[in-house]
Amino acid sequence: MITIENVSRRGFLGGMLWTGGFVLCARLLPQALWAEDSSEAPIAGTVLHPTIFVGINADGTVHVVAHRSDMGTGTRTSLPRVVADELDADWARVKVHQAVGDASYGDQDTDGSHSIRDFFDVMRQSGATARLMLVTAAAGQWKVPVSECSTDTVHTVAHPKTARTLGYGELALAASRLPVPKKEDLKFKPRSAWRYIGKPSAHYDVEDLCTGKPVFGMDVRREGMVYAAIAHPPVLGGKIKSFDDKAALQVRGVSQTVAIEPFKPPHQFQPLGGLAVIADNTWSAFKGRKQLQIEWDNGSNASFDSDSFRKEMRETSRKPGKVVRNIGDVDAEFGKGGKIFEADYYTPLLAHVSMEPPVAVAEYRAGKVVVWTCTQNPQAVQETVAKVVGIKKEDVTCHVTLLGGGFGRKSKPDYAAEAALLSQKLGKPVKVVWSREDDVKFDYFHTTAAMYLKAALDANGKPTAWLQRSVFPPIGSTFGVDVKLGDSGEMAMGWSNLPFDLPNHRAENGEASAHVRIGWMRSVANVYHAFAVQSFADELAHAAGRDPLEYLLALIGPGRIMKEDPDPSQDDPSAVNYPFDTARLRQVTELAAEKAGWGKRKFAKGTAQGIAVHRSFLSYVATVVEVEVSDDGAVTIPRVDTVVDAGTIVNPDTVRAQFEGAAVFGTSIARSGEITASQGVIKQSNFHDYPVTRMNQAPYQVNVHIVDSEALPAGVGEPGVPPFAPALCNAIFAATGKRVRELPLSRNGFS
Repeated sequence: MITIENVSRRGFLGGMLWTGGFVLCARLLPQALWAEDSSEAPIAGTVLHPTIFVGINADGTVHVVAHRSDMGTGTRTSLPRVVADELDADWARVKVHQAVGDASYGDQDTDGSHSIRDFFDVMRQSGATARLMLVTAAAGQWKVPVSECSTDTVHTVAHPKTARTLGYGELALAASRLPVPKKEDLKFKPRSAWRYIGKPSAHYDVEDLCTGKPVFGMDVRREGMVYAAIAHPPVLGGKIKSFDDKAALQVRGVSQTVAIEPFKPPHQFQPLGGLAVIADNTWSAFKGRKQLQIEWDNGSNASFDSDSFRKEMRETSRKPGKVVRNIGDVDAEFGKGGKIFEADYYTPLLAHVSMEPPVAVAEYRAGKVVVWTCTQNPQAVQETVAKVVGIKKEDVTCHVTLLGGGFGRKSKPDYAAEAALLSQKLGKPVKVVWSREDDVKFDYFHTTAAMYLKAALDANGKPTAWLQRSVFPPIGSTFGVDVKLGDSGEMAMGWSNLPFDLPNHRAENGEASAHVRIGWMRSVANVYHAFAVQSFADELAHAAGRDPLEYLLALIGPGRIMKEDPDPSQDDPSAVNYPFDTARLRQVTELAAEKAGWGKRKFAKGTAQGIAVHRSFLSYVATVVEVEVSDDGAVTIPRVDTVVDAGTIVNPDTVRAQFEGAAVFGTSIARSGEITASQGVIKQSNFHDYPVTRMNQAPYQVNVHIVDSEALPAGVGEPGVPPFAPALCNAIFAATGKRVRELPLSRNGFS
């Protein structure tokens, strides 16, 4: 049976030691992250640590630590398979262990589509080092040169000249006594010899997932545990003026209520505050919460109205803002007169609504906290919990369960902090459970955005000048008071790095205040920036009377490296190895059109195709969406063709699954995703008024085409989302003649 076993570094190492195996440790991280811990050295003869990823038992079992979170993205499979490939291990004899939060593993924040990108080489080095140690041990026993030994047969070291073989388990103890080789001594397998990388594979946990065995956040139980449901302030920054909990305490199973102080700005990942109902089961806690009588002081955000705010953002987008890119002189070009085209675009607040709402169990004991939760970032759990309860980060242990979806919400551990704070107050384990209503009303919302674009066109309809302004409450507002402008990362998500071949271009960013919690959601600022840019390009094509595909390719221009616009990509230094290559952007655009039969298929009235292309998370993606629109505005999506160039692919099955999911996710955003507020209170509460795509609304057929590439690995989980909405809306225009400049489609008479 496959189980999820959370292990600390010490626990993992100790387990390997007493079973008579060796554990590989390698200095693969910056100096500051591998300071020696004398309590763990020496361990089975190795001294380099603490980046522990692979170990081998005397029975031949290979143990690999999965230090990233898995929410269906396949990281618990892909990264360990990279280790197994370079190790020449038998995948059937690999056991995956889920890591607890620990800085020794490097970055554990499973966001930004960078798990493979950041750790592909690290995992290869781990596997190659273990393989070399095994081969060296075998060569020593046989008294032959290492160069004469091989691992061509999985899980076995062979000496072909004498037909001798030894299994990995037989060599584990001897290998553990050898020094860990340096990186420069490693020999990596050529691509032609890869066993697992690039080959399709089912997820490691698939059998258990199909039989209900894995542990998710909601499944955690602790002896003596109580349950909590929290009545949060309905408006961000609100607090309790008075309350009456008499009726709540009469509910069977409810034992008490506990007040939680409101956060101190900036709110970051702190608990929102409110009143917790404590009970011996979730149902009683929820029922008791309904009986609370609370008078709230809603604070300054009580004036927030989403309709008024939309108008305010649009007005701001029509005024000059902070310049984030400037090429040539757009003002001079506009001053020449001629044909000018302008358009406004708008996207609303969005909620994450992952299948599993936030949930956490925490146990405070003797100045230390242990947390079990569905989190994308266990290190953020450690940091946040430590601050809230007033202890050191090192005294917080975070066990990571499987996640029933995340999309970025579960890297923000406010719910885990709530559980820890309540456990500290009550002196017993506490499970905090958020209902779907909590999840929708108190999310870290994907921000709303208003965008204004303006172009001067020549006789052929090609822009000679292009101005664009983006206005949105930034993610930085979560971490700093009065932050009103996007940072360089948000701007580089399809705005300051526009890939079009334009002589004059200026991109600007206008100020907007946040009145709700703003956080990153799948694809982040790429969602609204791609919607505006790719919709505007399609509008210009039709205004010029040109084919949208031909026009888009003309905008991209000849293949070139955009040296003037390095992509910080979440401020990742490794991004310097990922130049923005417009030739790859052209390639996916042309291939998507080819696969979709662009210009070669005849459609009935009300049926058409739309195209869009976007680079995000260092991957290039083009999407063609086919729509059918009935006379009453009902939209169906018979077919989607998406082409992705994400460099080296570890598991193509996972890539296809992520892009199929992105098509459904993008459909939800485009069709019905909208969070609104009145007097600071979020109006939506559940799927009846915040609907997600149902089976009969989802694309009927999604074809995912993967470009065969030897480029460095790039992102997969998020890049499929940005081009979907504009491709869909461009298709709707082609089918109906009605332009969609504001999402969701329901605001435009479509269903």
